[in-house]
Amino acid sequence: MTSTPESSPHRTYTERLTAAQSKLAELDRVSARYANLRGLTFLAAAALAGFVLFDRLPKPYWWAVVGAMVLYGVLAVLHNTVFRREARERLYVTLNERGLARLSGAWREFTERGERFLSSSHLYTPDLDVFGQASLFQLLNETATRSGEERLASWLSAPAAAEEVAARQGAARELAPLIGFRQDLCVEAQGVSREKADPSLFIQWAEKGPSLQSIRWARPVARVLPPLTLALYVLGQLEVLPRWLWWIGLFVQLGVVLLTRRPLARMEQSLSVGEHGFVRYAPLFARVEGQPVRHPLLQRLQSGLQRAGEPAVSTHFHRFSRLYSFVEFKRHQFHPVIHLLTLWDIHALFALEHWRQRHGQELRGWFEALAELEALSCLAGFAHDRPGFVWPTLVAEGPRVEAKALGHPLLDDPVPNDLSLPGPRHALLITGSNMSGKTTLMRALGSNVVLALAGAPVCAREFTLSPLHVLTSMRVKDSLERGVSYFYAEVQRIKAVLDAAQRAQGQCLFLLDEILLGTNTRERQIASREVLRLLLGTGACGAVTTHDLSLAALADEPGAHVVNVHFRDHLEGEKMVFDYTLRQGVVDTTNALRVLRMAGVPVTEVEELPAQRPC
Repeated sequence: MTSTPESSPHRTYTERLTAAQSKLAELDRVSARYANLRGLTFLAAAALAGFVLFDRLPKPYWWAVVGAMVLYGVLAVLHNTVFRREARERLYVTLNERGLARLSGAWREFTERGERFLSSSHLYTPDLDVFGQASLFQLLNETATRSGEERLASWLSAPAAAEEVAARQGAARELAPLIGFRQDLCVEAQGVSREKADPSLFIQWAEKGPSLQSIRWARPVARVLPPLTLALYVLGQLEVLPRWLWWIGLFVQLGVVLLTRRPLARMEQSLSVGEHGFVRYAPLFARVEGQPVRHPLLQRLQSGLQRAGEPAVSTHFHRFSRLYSFVEFKRHQFHPVIHLLTLWDIHALFALEHWRQRHGQELRGWFEALAELEALSCLAGFAHDRPGFVWPTLVAEGPRVEAKALGHPLLDDPVPNDLSLPGPRHALLITGSNMSGKTTLMRALGSNVVLALAGAPVCAREFTLSPLHVLTSMRVKDSLERGVSYFYAEVQRIKAVLDAAQRAQGQCLFLLDEILLGTNTRERQIASREVLRLLLGTGACGAVTTHDLSLAALADEPGAHVVNVHFRDHLEGEKMVFDYTLRQGVVDTTNALRVLRMAGVPVTEVEELPAQRPC
């Protein structure tokens, strides 16, 4: 369902994009002015220095040179601030361009498709385009951290309990209109790292035990020894004590430097591997803490960042940032001298060790709250961008899936259809000609169930379901490497579906597409009926597509809840036309020979007989 230019999401993204581009243009002009001023200041300093050197100006003009260089430094700092603001506005431009792309269908060009979450053994994600090119993940994903991305992927990979689904729906509904907050969240997180930030290494560092226990004696020594050495130097200069005494203190400090060098280096290396820009996370957490929220789930996530009677998480990150800046001083050329005189690294790293001891075990919870908020923001963005979608209704008794005007959420203009699986052991047997829409309908059903049980809105006018597991067999592949034929691969998949249905005690939705194609017609007919009976025997509900019309007889069996439905096509001149509308009953036409002839295959011109339903 594409969004028209007059629709609210399109207008919102267009207005925000225009505003961001306007700010960026203004910042470009400010940046150009700073660049010109810096150039003029540098030239003025160089000219004054030249005049003084060649005695064209008196020596006191050196102070003017110093003043010009100081001014140049101030301009450089201010110019760098403009650069950072420009980088932020470019991120806002990108976010709103992506928003418009999701409305137009250009989202299929997004580079983050979630391929790393693909698993051929998963019981629905490969068949329902949950990950990969033109997938649900590619459409929904607007996370900025690796943990947020993983949280969204986990929601799409497994159904949540009814209470959790309801909580996510409520939180996403509140976040949907808060596009400013959602974009701020994404921009702050993206500003941390050029690549998607991964807090896992940082969390591992934080949760480690103490690293400096072997040199814990060094901390009190570092507090006492440098002031003592300085006092000896001052007293020596005042001739209260011999001048050489302070050298003893200096040599003792050198010994401390040598004895602590390796433990300090190991901790610094461990910290630098995990840090990856997390010193800049304070503004992100501050933005979350400052956003007024009403829904209990959002309040719970926010309260996890600010415990009663303690400073907020952003305050802790500000402190970490300051402490880490002391560690980064090691890159300065004067660091060895400063460290020798003050034992600088001991003070800095022991301070970080203390920070880790106080907050290390809380860090995982902070980032988990942030990851969940990112995933909720993705659901909210999806709801904002698809105002025609409906929030599904969850019921306790199941398995049950009923929909009105159901469409495929990944198609721009899907044809809506109604379907009903009102209880256990209900199934749809879908027949129809090739390319008529049988498999698309099943994928539409499965994809919307996945979205619904992740907490997202669905592509339908009405949608009711119970908590259930989705089980599919659609894109079975053989494996030359493993020596597995297509038929055996399909048998393995069906066995996995049956086992999962039994474990779920029938609380599942099965979707089977043209099962057991790898064997002869007679055995396929017998085996297909048995597989369907076994699945329904677990209490599950589902749908099966088939060209084997003998399966239609299942609808006539006593006590059966199998309903025959079909798609069809018709000819308009020499062109086959599909309306993709679901109808009751069994299809009575076929189109295989017509498809072959349209593709240029010279099959014999014979009259195609109507498909006969078996007696």
